[in-house]
Amino acid sequence: MTKPDLGRYGVFGRGATPQQAAEIEALGYGAIWVGGSPPAALDWVEPLLGATERLKVATGIVNIWTAAAGPVAESFHRINTAYPGRFLLGIGVGHPEAHTEYRKPIDALTEYLDKLDEYGVPKEHRVVAALGPQVLKLSARRSAGAHPYLTTPEHTEQARELIGPDAFLAPEHKAILTTDADKARAVGRKALEIYLNLNNYLNSWKRLGFTDSDVAKPGSDRLVDAVVAYGTVDAIAARLKQHLDAGADHVPVQVLTSPENLVPALTELAGPLGLQ
Repeated sequence: MTKPDLGRYGVFGRGATPQQAAEIEALGYGAIWVGGSPPAALDWVEPLLGATERLKVATGIVNIWTAAAGPVAESFHRINTAYPGRFLLGIGVGHPEAHTEYRKPIDALTEYLDKLDEYGVPKEHRVVAALGPQVLKLSARRSAGAHPYLTTPEHTEQARELIGPDAFLAPEHKAILTTDADKARAVGRKALEIYLNLNNYLNSWKRLGFTDSDVAKPGSDRLVDAVVAYGTVDAIAARLKQHLDAGADHVPVQVLTSPENLVPALTELAGPLGLQ
């Protein structure tokens, strides 16, 4: 199976306008990842692809509890027919705290992937949100690979060992374009606030060696500094590159800024990332 080719770096966020997508493509980023558990219709994908020529669009992620496999598969086929090979379906289990029907992730994901197979969604066009060893291994068996969120290059290295050389690996990493550590940590803590309530992230960080005090609200400086890159653009680019050096194929970068400042921030990073 050929790995998805999304380039070295992409852009992660809650969405972008078609105009922004065109500008992001022109800067050399290979993909836009859209988070926030989008509905199954995925009707925002075609406008982004229609405004661009090569840019890929990925979901980071479709939540298996809120978007049934059948309608999601219909959306995949609609998009892939119109824009062959330019859409990557990312799926995940969400969080037990948010879903009363939540059950063992490995079982729920397996059932959902079985349905995607039944509905003809090719494994090379889908990835799985994965943090722990079991789901990482499942992502390699049943999809193109893994899309970890809120991790570190150390996690990327461990994930690569677990999933093997042939699976796709795309860890998200946050960035703030400021050299003011206090400001960066304040913005970072605001972004992390919800995740400090979620056991799958707490457990993931603890597996990486963070302590109970590190992951207790509002999060230690050590934790924030590990999952949010800041400093000069060169320092940020060096931190993001550590994921590639650790075995990632592609790094979706989530710049913590306002929508109107997104493209200017990505423009500043493009050169140091080697995109221009």
